Formats: sequence, C-alpha cells, structure tokens
Amino acid sequence: MRLILGIILGALITVGAAYIYDSAHAPATATAAISRPLVNWDVVGTKWNGLTRRARNEWTRIAG
Repeated sequence: MRLILGIILGALITVGAAYIYDSAHAPATATAAISRPLVNWDVVGTKWNGLTRRARNEWTRIAG
C-alpha cells in the first residue's frame, strides 16, 4: 500500500512542479520562442478529458 501511495504522490509532485515551473517562466509575449514551456497544458487537458470520459463510459458499461 505504501508503494502505491508513494508512486501516486511522486507523480502528483512531478506534475505540480512542472506546472509551477511553467507558470513562473511563462514568456511575456506569444512570439518569444526562447523560453518555451515544458508542458503544453492545452494538450494535457484535452487528453485528460478524453481519459476521464472513456473511464466513465467503461464504468457505466460494466456497472450496467
């Protein structure tokens, strides 16, 4: 149980740190290509929404 909790906590800390870094180092203008963010958060949000939608559909199918 500790191992699973540690893995989940480690993943959350990693994603949180990347988000904080990207928020703090965001470029001032849209054309500043030198300081690009580590993560494209729009893509992450779209994929997360697709994953949760699929999980809900599968749960509905299984649970009946």
